[in-house]
Amino acid sequence: MANKHKALVEITLDKPRRLRYDLNALAELEDKLGVSLQELDQLAMGVKQLRVFLWAGLVHEDPGLSEIDVGAFVDLENLAEVNQKITEAFQLATGKN
Repeated sequence: MANKHKALVEITLDKPRRLRYDLNALAELEDKLGVSLQELDQLAMGVKQLRVFLWAGLVHEDPGLSEIDVGAFVDLENLAEVNQKITEAFQLATGKN
């Protein structure tokens, strides 16, 4: 379920969490992936990029999370759902459909 007012998307990983791509998350994505905001939606999404997107979307509520931590939340069974939730949250944040 999405909260469109704050661009939050609920996701269940190790526990219920909320993805959010605020300005801090977008800055982290630019820094970690080495591309500008305009280029993020054109980025080829491999496993490493997906993990960075997931991490950046979760650190707003748990700043102690590492990329390794969030990588452990995902396996082949929930990979497609995680990808869909990241896409939904990113589109809410950036207004891109």
